[in-house]
Amino acid sequence: MAVFHTPIVSLSSTGFLTSLPPTTAKTVNFATTLTSSCFVQRLPSKPSCSFRTRATPLQKYVYPDPIPEFAVYETNKYREELKKKLLTDRETFADDLDAVLDTCAELFSEFLHNEYGGPGTLLVEPFTNMLIELKQKKLPGANLAARASLLLAQNYLDRDWKIWNSKSP
Repeated sequence: MAVFHTPIVSLSSTGFLTSLPPTTAKTVNFATTLTSSCFVQRLPSKPSCSFRTRATPLQKYVYPDPIPEFAVYETNKYREELKKKLLTDRETFADDLDAVLDTCAELFSEFLHNEYGGPGTLLVEPFTNMLIELKQKKLPGANLAARASLLLAQNYLDRDWKIWNSKSP
């Protein structure tokens, strides 16, 4: 742990609080007051630290590339789980349930194949895109489907990634 020693100068020791003359006028030329009646203490030109610090470059964490096999597996699992979730509200989707599932699964698969690299890389963007796409296609229950999709991903995706990678040699 590094300990930094810096000189601490209070305002009263520099004269800022004690050197200003009391004023009674409502308007004061502050610049004139500061230059004519303030005493500014100069700090030493050399730091009084007993050690030197070195600048080190920040290390950038690189997330792993998406795994296509995991993306296929997870998309199939996601589709089945989303279907179970949305079937509880069957009257909202009527005959359009398969179209809603296809749209959500397609966008989720695209995200998994192109962007998801493990825990810490789950984005909200694909679920926003789902909502927009479902509304553009005028499919019922767009809000419900997009929200259920996001909750499934938040609850299971990172965990499934860890399990998948713990099985790999």
